[in-house]
Amino acid sequence: MKIIRLSFKELNEKIKQYNLEFSKKDILEVKQENDVRVIFINQQPMFFYHQEKVVPTLHYLQHHSLLKKITIDMGAVKFIVNGADVMRPGIVEIEDTINKDEFIVIIDNNHKKPLAVGIALYNSEEMQSLKTGKVIKNIHYVGDEIWKIS
Repeated sequence: MKIIRLSFKELNEKIKQYNLEFSKKDILEVKQENDVRVIFINQQPMFFYHQEKVVPTLHYLQHHSLLKKITIDMGAVKFIVNGADVMRPGIVEIEDTINKDEFIVIIDNNHKKPLAVGIALYNSEEMQSLKTGKVIKNIHYVGDEIWKIS
């Protein structure tokens, strides 16, 4: 595993859309294994890179609400945590104001725990109107390479 130091200015620039800021006192590192890069802040896995964009990890999202949510039924959970994309029939609740290509956290209906991070393939209104088909591309889920590095 390769470990790279990260400057706080560089990190703050990459995460400004989340309204977070870190200081010089924070220890910032990127741990890289193969093509997976995870940003650790003070030894905590907080973000990962997806096509040069910085996205919160599931570990971080368990304690901080940074992304809009899609709630899935319990029958869809086993598929999502194995990396499947989110299909419209498995969704029970869609947060308003989701935009196409936005990062989304997928939570389960019973426990409201983050299971995956995905990219919206449609906006909220379009998702609501659909009855079938793929609506969220799964990019990070419990048990994947990002989770394991974390």
